[in-house]
Amino acid sequence: MKLSKLLLAALPLLLTQCWWYSFSGTSIHPEAQSISVSYIENRAERVNPALSNTLTEALMDKYTKLTRLSVTQDGGDYSVSGQITGYTIASIAVTSDEVASMARLTVTVKIVFQNKLDASENFDKSFSAYEDYDSSISFDAAESGLVDTIVEKIVEDIFNATVANW
Repeated sequence: MKLSKLLLAALPLLLTQCWWYSFSGTSIHPEAQSISVSYIENRAERVNPALSNTLTEALMDKYTKLTRLSVTQDGGDYSVSGQITGYTIASIAVTSDEVASMARLTVTVKIVFQNKLDASENFDKSFSAYEDYDSSISFDAAESGLVDTIVEKIVEDIFNATVANW
């Protein structure tokens, strides 16, 4: 009986010590109310005209759906900005006839994250993801599906680095 009362009395203390964790897997400061997501500009040598918009929208959607933060254009407690720095296609497998049988699309994004409530969490780093495809399919035919998958991977990595702290 005494043990259960002790545990019951300690429960509020334990819960207040775990304020940084949420069941969605995020680690958001309790005072944080908003995150600003700037337009991710495309600075790569090779440009996919839809990529900047697709990536920016996917980031905003991820924060909206999986956090309690309101997404703003600027002035947020957290801030995400960046640019696409790479969009490359490379052959990764060659047949005996010296013809590429597989190719890889790689996208690299440089992200700057600022946490106005805890500057120790700020960072400036690159995220990269790739997808392979059969070279017998034209790049134009494969590009849309490849980009969607790559954006999903990069957004997940950025999200984890900014608010999941995994």
